[in-house]
Amino acid sequence: MDESSLLVHQSLTQEGIVMAQLPSGLYRVGIDGSGKITAHIGGDPERNFGRLLVGDRVVVELTARDFTRGRIIRKA
Repeated sequence: MDESSLLVHQSLTQEGIVMAQLPSGLYRVGIDGSGKITAHIGGDPERNFGRLLVGDRVVVELTARDFTRGRIIRKA
């Protein structure tokens, strides 16, 4: 594997707070100490953890390629 293919598979998890619910199933999440990102709920229907509300603490997975978008893994 070369360095560019390794970069695609690396991810970073951060904890944040849901700040707003956006259209199309997106959420604005404030990451602790590093600003705001746009995130969607990731995972299979089997891993459904219910409705997210503004103010909920969540764990977000960010890719190494774009730190402004992420996937909500679970509630914190």
